[in-house]
Amino acid sequence: MTNLSPLPADADTARALEAMRLLAERPDLSQRELSRALGLSLGKTHYVLHALLDKGLVKIRNFRRNDNKLAYAYLLTPKGAREKMRLTRAFLARKEAEFDALSRAIAELRAEVARNTPMA
Repeated sequence: MTNLSPLPADADTARALEAMRLLAERPDLSQRELSRALGLSLGKTHYVLHALLDKGLVKIRNFRRNDNKLAYAYLLTPKGAREKMRLTRAFLARKEAEFDALSRAIAELRAEVARNTPMA
């Protein structure tokens, strides 16, 4: 899973996208497992998950695990799948723009170094 390291203003959106990506792959993740995978506290993970539930992007289904304990599956809804794709496209566009800007800055710095490096 790609780590989505967002700018602070995009942190909630990036967390929601990463949570949706993880849940699409592994809907049986517990909140604790999701918390570890996201690198967030359990409380923040609960907040992110419930925001997705409140927006209708994720739904909960009960199931039994092998150890006979009731557990939950967090499934992306059709609306959640569309939102995940929209957020992924927007994230990719931002990262491509950042990459282009960084590539230009690197080229300028290399040119500056070349101009100011004395010939041996």
